[in-house]
Amino acid sequence: MAVDEQNELPEATQREAKLQRQIDGLQSQVTELHKTQEEANPELSSEVQSLKEKLNKHSKQLE
Repeated sequence: MAVDEQNELPEATQREAKLQRQIDGLQSQVTELHKTQEEANPELSSEVQSLKEKLNKHSKQLE
């Protein structure tokens, strides 16, 4: 029984490490997409930021 538990732990650890690498890769891709979007559409990015600021201002007023 102890041998089985020892074998399972490394497998679980390996799966966890693999999943973490996949998550890290996806986060990196998302970051790159955001950078590309901002570079491709700086006007759109500034418009979105302006709208976010207005939304925050109105939300605070409603509180």
